[in-house]
Amino acid sequence: MDMHHLTPLFSPQSIVIFAGDPETAEASNAQTAHARLLVRQLTDGGYAGPVRFLDINMRGSLADLAQSRVDLAIIALPGTQLTAALEVAGRIQCKAALIVSSGVNAMQAAELHAIARLHGIHLLGPNCLGFQRPKAGINASVLGAMAKPGSLSLVSQSGALTASMLDWAEKNSVGFASVVSLGANTAVDLAEVLDYLATDRETLSILVYMEGIRDARRFMSALRAAATAKPVIVMKSGRQPAGSRAALTHSGAIVGSDEVFDAALRRAGAVRVRTFAQLFSAAKCLASRYKPVGRRLAVITNGGGPGVLAADWASDLGLTLGTLAPDAADALQSQLPALATLQGLIDLSEEADASHYRAALNTCAADETIDGILVILSPKPELDVNAIAQTLAELQPSISKPLITCWMGDAQVVEARGILSAASIPTFRTPEAAVDAFSNIAAFYRNQQLLLQTPPPLTHLAQPDVEGARILIESVLAERRKVLTEMESKALLAAFHIPLTKTILARSATEAILIANQLGYPVALKIDSPDISHKSDVRGVALNVSNAASVRDIWQDMMTTVGRLRPDACINGVTIQNMSGKPEGRELYIGVTTDVPFGPVISFGAGGTMIELIADRAVELPPLNQFLAQHLIDRVRSAETLGAWRGLPPADRESLEQILLRVSEMVCALPQLREMDINPVIVDAAGALVVDARIVIDQELPRTHKYGHLAILPYPSDFEQEWPMRNGDHYTVRPIRPDDAEMIQNFVRELSPNSRYMRFISSMRELPSKMLARFTLIDYDREMALIAVHRVRTSDPDGSIRETEQMIGVSRYVTNPDLHSCEFSLAIADAFGGQGLGSRMMLSIMDFARNKGLSQIEGLVLSKNTVMLKLMHSLGFTVKPFAEDPDFRLCTKLL
Repeated sequence: MDMHHLTPLFSPQSIVIFAGDPETAEASNAQTAHARLLVRQLTDGGYAGPVRFLDINMRGSLADLAQSRVDLAIIALPGTQLTAALEVAGRIQCKAALIVSSGVNAMQAAELHAIARLHGIHLLGPNCLGFQRPKAGINASVLGAMAKPGSLSLVSQSGALTASMLDWAEKNSVGFASVVSLGANTAVDLAEVLDYLATDRETLSILVYMEGIRDARRFMSALRAAATAKPVIVMKSGRQPAGSRAALTHSGAIVGSDEVFDAALRRAGAVRVRTFAQLFSAAKCLASRYKPVGRRLAVITNGGGPGVLAADWASDLGLTLGTLAPDAADALQSQLPALATLQGLIDLSEEADASHYRAALNTCAADETIDGILVILSPKPELDVNAIAQTLAELQPSISKPLITCWMGDAQVVEARGILSAASIPTFRTPEAAVDAFSNIAAFYRNQQLLLQTPPPLTHLAQPDVEGARILIESVLAERRKVLTEMESKALLAAFHIPLTKTILARSATEAILIANQLGYPVALKIDSPDISHKSDVRGVALNVSNAASVRDIWQDMMTTVGRLRPDACINGVTIQNMSGKPEGRELYIGVTTDVPFGPVISFGAGGTMIELIADRAVELPPLNQFLAQHLIDRVRSAETLGAWRGLPPADRESLEQILLRVSEMVCALPQLREMDINPVIVDAAGALVVDARIVIDQELPRTHKYGHLAILPYPSDFEQEWPMRNGDHYTVRPIRPDDAEMIQNFVRELSPNSRYMRFISSMRELPSKMLARFTLIDYDREMALIAVHRVRTSDPDGSIRETEQMIGVSRYVTNPDLHSCEFSLAIADAFGGQGLGSRMMLSIMDFARNKGLSQIEGLVLSKNTVMLKLMHSLGFTVKPFAEDPDFRLCTKLL
């Protein structure tokens, strides 16, 4: 209901400029180069609102200053005058400020940020080049001429790249809704701008160039909100170590592992590109307003070679070559030259002209088995390339699928490319670049499909012994150690019910024999030392030891050899453990590392002694659910061995998923956990078993939130309450989970038509899949949904009692753009009205919002919904007419 808190910055109703006196500055050369350019750009941009010029000496009467209250203050002054100008902006109650400058050091930037916070100003800058809003006529930048209006928004942490993109866009007829240049030390950061663009109606797609982030939690929350609403394409520098160091010094931001960054983008539903060429390709397609589609790309060409290049590159990128349905192919064949072929590629042959391209394009546009169309043209003697381009331009408005072109060559096709660009049809010089462009659209579609999946119900796992795990960690840290021994590592895993081989430490050869006899042969012997990471490197592992004499000899030899090779290592003894008993098992690896800034990261892949050489792994950010665990397993090459493999029966994948879920529980519950290697995990048809583990811990860092070490807030399992009903029954109130999708769908189906209308202002009988995913796959950091669950006991025909769960109510809040208030919604099952359920659900969601630090809750209620309005009055809400729609009442309450 409220406008975004950055609206005064990017859509100001009035502007005040601090850039020196424009009437005397040119003569006295008092204005900086930035100031002169900015004043000229803003004046020529066509901004319709009032613009006033002020100076830092506050000349004029108090009445004049009082009338200077505006939305946005633009400051382009020398560094020594920035602090005074921002103070003046605060005193005249500006809501936002832009400082266009360079060379401001971190100390002065911190001082400017403090002034902005004191006056409640949203500050973009310092050290930034400004922003453009072409449709509003605002060119508050030193980036060059105003961009053309469009639906694409660009956010960049590099001013040079921003200027280059604008120059490219002008030549390629690409327009922008917003262009924002973020520099080092800016107060309004990338996450806030993404949050604004997610709600900006003029923005239909977003391009991001970034060098690093400071707050992973805020970035992930904002990116997911933006990518859920519209396509987001991200390019990030600093992929290699040297690049990371450069990014650190250039932007003042922390850059994490490139592999982890990819995992974060997948989790948020955004798409990554790695080169400027791919970024420009993405911009072309997104500027054409193409919606996300599938992966089936049809290729229409008049030459076999370019078509084959496109098909090969499509295959390399994981795309599918779209082929016509048999009936459609037969109908088209009669309209094409005799040499045309339609098997795989749609090769029109060298005799093709505009009419043949028209027929092929119309057929592909109507075929439901095709998601996108790539049209390739190779210039031939006497071929009218302009006529074919004009044909595509005429058909473009009637085609609902992405249409991408590749007019090969140069001199002969320049005019044709102009025709295509003028019709907003993306055109490229090479088949590979064109396929890349479609791949970006398809990747967004694929990531959105993953984001909108509703996972199956989770297996109810036994509660871990978190307190015991914390006691173990504290005892190790008290000894000023960070590396757990194998025994301690396995004890920590056991606290989370991870299946392990039975392991006992032997401090003498005699102990080793007694333990081996008790466990039963064959056994494995491993050196136990917190200082030795890889036991096999120092001959500290012996497998398949079959008798007591061998145990004695190996124990003695191992202690001697390891002591000689690593005299500095502290050796606790030798662990004795059963062999896994899984001769048909597959050796896999599960690991945990701590990334800066994203925090804990879970990795999975092929295990064993050649883990570094094989380099088969995938990573994912916690928390995991069963669907994410399954997807993590599927992304590695070794996943193929988990099925029936070379005469072996299929492995028990579910047991592997359970271990991944348990590891996710560990990293969420134990912020001291820094690194972990579980290698190998052996899995066969009977289940999975952990054979060896190594864990590194450290002191917990100061944090303000229970899960402050995580980039993604996990399911708040500790908020679960049981409440009585007036009829003596009970129900449970808990946060919603992704696997509640089926239960919430049944809840909506069973609502009466009147109740459905009061809640959704619609008569729909069930929730569409996208809405269902939106309601269940929530970002717990910015919203919350609490559901009331009633357990129903029924008897089966055989007389057995079955207990099922039924959702009987839901309350929800979503944080408003001001980040201080939230909007609520409430729905109660018709059969459970009058039980006090509505009051309890509202009080619970208000408690949650209050604990989150929000100060006000508000919501719209239909004027005819007397029951809901009565409830609002009883809870102390202020109810008043809603100015924008008389059919609603606005209900507000301070928390």
